[in-house]
Amino acid sequence: MKQITLIIACVWMTLATYAQRTIIVEKGNVQSLLAAISEANHLNADSTAERLFILIPDGYYDLGETTLTRISGHNVALVGQSMYGTIIRNKPDVKMESISKTAIFQNRGMNNYFQDLTLKNDLDYYSAEPDGRAVTLQDKGSRTICNRVRMLSYQDTYYSDNELCLSYMQDTEIHGTVDFICGAGDVWFERCRIITEKRTPDGSGVDIITATRTSETEWGYVFNHCTIENDVSAFNYGRSWHTNPHCVWLYTTLLTPEKLEATRFDDEGMKVSSNYFKEYGTTDAKGHDITPKSNVVRFALRDHTQPFTAETIMTKEEAKQYTVKRIFGDWRPDKELRKIERQVRKLKKQYKLN
Repeated sequence: MKQITLIIACVWMTLATYAQRTIIVEKGNVQSLLAAISEANHLNADSTAERLFILIPDGYYDLGETTLTRISGHNVALVGQSMYGTIIRNKPDVKMESISKTAIFQNRGMNNYFQDLTLKNDLDYYSAEPDGRAVTLQDKGSRTICNRVRMLSYQDTYYSDNELCLSYMQDTEIHGTVDFICGAGDVWFERCRIITEKRTPDGSGVDIITATRTSETEWGYVFNHCTIENDVSAFNYGRSWHTNPHCVWLYTTLLTPEKLEATRFDDEGMKVSSNYFKEYGTTDAKGHDITPKSNVVRFALRDHTQPFTAETIMTKEEAKQYTVKRIFGDWRPDKELRKIERQVRKLKKQYKLN
């Protein structure tokens, strides 16, 4: 009874600012956060609903073993006070590790926006056998924007789980070890920090950053002016999942280039030969171009069928084809992000969250 009363109270507090299409979460109160999301799902059930903002003060919002908190509303903006100070965490039981069962948030809405948050999936990765799949954001929606979102996990950290997904990430930080940026659709990563963690407790093994499964879209994953920060384990850019995967790395900064495997992509983990894995304009921490002139790799497929070879270095002309405008067409997430940021600044000032 006390819990029900608390939830009702939280809903009442969040609705106090409904006139401004803004819901304020009570600082550090995870029930208030859940009530706010539930209310946003209800208020913005229609895809034509006006933008609704959920403002979350700095604090620790512990969901415990709760997973798959659904965001089904459309045009919902989930905004924390600061990227490192607003922390939303869950810790699934290690026995339920799964790419489809462990996510903190499962987004099913259109045009949803995330800003200034840390999403931490605290599943005990090193105790999970044989896998430790634990998702922070499982995105089944589309036209999703993440701006300054910190995603902490190890395997399958970010999952674009929609074959027609269009998503855009900017100044976002993603941590992991295995396939920790994975899924379908066209996703653009702008100035993101990609941080590889220890593959094993002692640092042995090799990290694999991406696993794409592009099927219904044309471009796949595009990393533009991103930085890869390496912990201890060696790493590679990624591997194919299935169908017709695409993944390109443009103007990437490698802080520890010596830790990147010589093949640069996983030469033994490819599941299909119909893939497009490329890089262009890679530099070291001092800005020196360290891109090989050529990198022809002999890939062994995991089903042990005929191996294939591919050139993984793009030409300048190929690299020029990759622009936000060309990939997303009439949806310009970079412009939309700037517009929403201006609205957020005003709201944070109004509610003293700046």
